Amino acid sequence: MDRSTDSLSNSCGFENVKPIMVDYPYPEIRVKAPNLMYANLLSNDYCGVTSEMSAITQYINNENRLSCARCSIAKSLLGLAMAEMIHMQKLGELIFLLGGEINFTAVSQNGRQKMWTPACLDIPDKLGNMLRADIEAETAAMNQYRAHMRMIKDDCINAVLDRIIMDEEYHIMILQALLNEI
Repeated sequence: MDRSTDSLSNSCGFENVKPIMVDYPYPEIRVKAPNLMYANLLSNDYCGVTSEMSAITQYINNENRLSCARCSIAKSLLGLAMAEMIHMQKLGELIFLLGGEINFTAVSQNGRQKMWTPACLDIPDKLGNMLRADIEAETAAMNQYRAHMRMIKDDCINAVLDRIIMDEEYHIMILQALLNEI
């Protein structure tokens, strides 16, 4: 029996997928001085409920579930996840420079620590609901970044957060276009 006829494969090729982000450089990753309060704020953006870790995982999960049936949308979601990985990496650098720890634990203002889990995700079954959940998550992330920028009195950090927000706004435009397409 020919093995190629009794097996399944995914024909969605991902080799040319690139991060979906605004074509504008990121500022240098630097901080004015170590500041654990700022590091703790950024830990929530890194791996809290509303975080880059949640965005990456949610996009990858949706991409996996769509890749066989909706290849072009799956590729877009993978490109968005790749951009979120870059955001997470930049946040990790800032947290380290601020004297914080990189351990997948978000620290609240009262000092309470909570490790990231998949319970942070919204995983709907239908494509339209997936895209709406992704738009809601991007909007929540932008709101959280803006709130943190009001609390952080370091222009170096805020410049990076502002640049990340540019990508998040672009992601919402992409997701809205995908939603309008279906």
